[in-house]
Amino acid sequence: MADDYKYDVGVIGGGPAGSTVASYLAKAGLDVAVFESEMFPREHVGESLVPATTPVLHEIGALDKIEAAGFPRKYGAAWTSADSRPTAPLDFHVSSHGWGVAEISYHERNQRGVDRPYSFHVDRGKFDLILLKHAEELGASVFSGVRVNRVDFTDPDRPVLETTMGRTRVPIPVRMVVDASGRQTQLGNQLKIKVSDPVFNQYAIHTWFEGLDRESLARDHAQSDYIHVHFLPLEDTWVWQIPITDTITSIGVVTQKERFKAAKDDLETFFWDSVRSRPDLYDSLQACKRLRPFKSEGDYSYAMRQIAGDGMLLIGDAARFVDPIFSSGVSVAMNSARFAAADIVAAAKAGDFRRPRFDNYVDTLRRGVNSWYDFISIYYRLNILFTAFIDDPRYRNDVIRMLQGDVYDGEEPPALGAMRDFVAAVEADPDHLWHDRLGNLKASASAAALF
Repeated sequence: MADDYKYDVGVIGGGPAGSTVASYLAKAGLDVAVFESEMFPREHVGESLVPATTPVLHEIGALDKIEAAGFPRKYGAAWTSADSRPTAPLDFHVSSHGWGVAEISYHERNQRGVDRPYSFHVDRGKFDLILLKHAEELGASVFSGVRVNRVDFTDPDRPVLETTMGRTRVPIPVRMVVDASGRQTQLGNQLKIKVSDPVFNQYAIHTWFEGLDRESLARDHAQSDYIHVHFLPLEDTWVWQIPITDTITSIGVVTQKERFKAAKDDLETFFWDSVRSRPDLYDSLQACKRLRPFKSEGDYSYAMRQIAGDGMLLIGDAARFVDPIFSSGVSVAMNSARFAAADIVAAAKAGDFRRPRFDNYVDTLRRGVNSWYDFISIYYRLNILFTAFIDDPRYRNDVIRMLQGDVYDGEEPPALGAMRDFVAAVEADPDHLWHDRLGNLKASASAAALF
């Protein structure tokens, strides 16, 4: 009976995944509640969006609010390097301006559902609050400062969220649960289905700077507000540069856990020692004012043995998280919410929330995220030679497609196969110019297909 349930769907977490799925479900007429343990706005890393978020913002009706917020527009991405090794023996059709650096513009390739040549760089505190309030305006019940301690699945047709409201424990029976708890991975930990990634075990050390001269680090004035990835001449280590406002820039160093631990967890020293390996970047940051303490993010990559079950789904970072090199986090969160919502609405109409009802969601998310995983894995093996694939007209359109987040439909982009074949050929030839310079992160097929 309907009276047995407080809500049709209980969502754990009010970040982009949780607020997006709540918006879709509320628009469809379902009774949905979001339980967020924190009070928004709150600081959060993951500030750069790819165009694959645009169709979702359109569909839930939030795009005008994001535009009105005045976030910097992101028209493309750029990679920089201090490496000057020759590429003459390599079969790449690179442009005359050199290699080791590259840029892409989103307008170069049309993407279904994307009606503008840009995405956004966002202050996640403001962005997440806009989305959560939007879900509430659509009819979702939002409970901020309310923690879900665990979910009782004794009756799979009536899971119960065991919440804490103030000092009071309150059970909330629902028809199904959506875990959008992000990297807290509420159900992943509770059900013991979380699997640490065997390859990507990264740490990020990041902060905000005021007054960075972004033009001095860009090859062209028009690209100064692109997201920049700066290769460091250090093993498996890179820097992100993300505009937050006209004057504020997010800077983060990402490296393997072993290298970070060797620095004895001294965030500031590790950050500056890493950046110092690129003097141009170091000098530019030294002239800036740091606005926030250095903060670390660990446990960067993991998967779940399952992301759907009777009366439950996992979405966004609660389902899977892969290294953030291509700004995939918010895109995966919002698109996973989009696909999950379609299956949940259909399940509600059928009155059946058993696991097989969510097969389409599971298959779609697996296909998309595993493409990201493969792309990122090959990227780390290629190191800065990745820029040659960007510049080569044979592969450029495919690379842009993947960087746009357009990974959920169709077959694997041919450029992925070309990258994979190149890495294999270099690895098999001990005399190859790049044999001893391939990246050390080696992902296996089993690692890519953890769910």
